[in-house]
Amino acid sequence: MKVYHLATTWGIENLVMKDIDTPTPASQEVVVEVKAISINPVDAKVRAMSPVLSMICGVEDDVILWRDIAWVVSSVGEAVTDFSIGDRVFGMVNFPGVGHAYAEYVACPAAHLAMIPDSSSFEDAAASTLAALTALQALEGKVKEWDKVLIHAGSWWVGHFAIQLAKHYGATVITTCSSKNRDFVLWLWADEHIDYKTIAFEETLSDIDFVLDTLGWDNASNSLWVIRDGGILISLPAPLDESIVAKAAERNIDASFILVASQQKDIQTIAGFLADGTLKPHVSQTFSFDELAASHTAIESGRTVGKIVVTL
Repeated sequence: MKVYHLATTWGIENLVMKDIDTPTPASQEVVVEVKAISINPVDAKVRAMSPVLSMICGVEDDVILWRDIAWVVSSVGEAVTDFSIGDRVFGMVNFPGVGHAYAEYVACPAAHLAMIPDSSSFEDAAASTLAALTALQALEGKVKEWDKVLIHAGSWWVGHFAIQLAKHYGATVITTCSSKNRDFVLWLWADEHIDYKTIAFEETLSDIDFVLDTLGWDNASNSLWVIRDGGILISLPAPLDESIVAKAAERNIDASFILVASQQKDIQTIAGFLADGTLKPHVSQTFSFDELAASHTAIESGRTVGKIVVTL
């Protein structure tokens, strides 16, 4: 089978296609034939930066990346009872860790998978893995009805799912993005759009209950100005600086960094939300498996609307 192998980090030229043996499933695994792969900003960071590869994947080099996939089950381990050959499944495999998903076939824990709803394509299912799970794990149990929620970069990968989930939970949603994506975030049912290029959100907003920061650094620090005492700040790009955590503590603001994790109950929740229309993934670009390197170039531009997907 064909895979993309990363011998060492840095440029996209280090993603090299090669042939290896098709895997066989362990007792609690299934082997799946990959139909679609989701590409996220963290893919490019892991590929390019050794410290990120080590932190998230637990290896220094010589690896087959990634973990966001939608597939058809081709074989099952002897202890697997939830899935059968031919089932359409999706999930985020072994995160944190190595999913080996840049491949035509992948062996993965059955406990990281859910059935794809009949109404969803492979592309939509693949798009609704890491990004949707991140939004779910960041918001669930923290965002309540009538909350005022600020989601940064609402037109981007996690943001466009977070808007939909916050509205599902009954919140009023404010989001930042460029003016060209205003109609898109309002289509997602955001209540208010702020053009970050012309308006400083920290000078116009106040009494926010919950902020989801998908950008980091100064953006996280500036978000403290708009959060009410006792509110919540969730950071996704990187652990928060100690000074930000200290400032937040002075006002009883719960400020924390989260790293999404593979959990079957959560991917099953996402499957339910896809089935009932709560979540509608937006795939703005699709690449073939031969064009996987180009998908990294596209995601590194920082201008993606919704999600990027690679199909096989």
